[in-house]
Amino acid sequence: MKLKKIIFIIIGCVSLGIGCGGIVLPILPTVPFFLLTVFCFANSSEKLHNWFVNTKMYKKHLDSFVKKKGMTVKTKVTILSSVTAIMLLGFILMMLKGIIIPSIILALVWLFHLIYFIFFVKTISE
Repeated sequence: MKLKKIIFIIIGCVSLGIGCGGIVLPILPTVPFFLLTVFCFANSSEKLHNWFVNTKMYKKHLDSFVKKKGMTVKTKVTILSSVTAIMLLGFILMMLKGIIIPSIILALVWLFHLIYFIFFVKTISE
């Protein structure tokens, strides 16, 4: 096996693991890591690529985004509400301890999440 293929397989598997973690931990972005997984598997192994695009995870989190270049309102609301809840918890805990600079950074990250999903991710009908 060529070194390039091995590197793509390793990166694809790591990004798949992080993407799966993003399903459980909303602070991790699932879609970008699954996109990286698809890219790496497509460049390393046709068998791995075909396996991944036929999984339930891919179809639930990425298929509509890839095919239609957008997300449904329900998907957007689910993502934004879970990210907001997790980030709000972190923000409150940091503010209670008087940690100001990281709190501001977290607030800015949250704001960029909102801007990205509201203005840059196309809303599609179900």
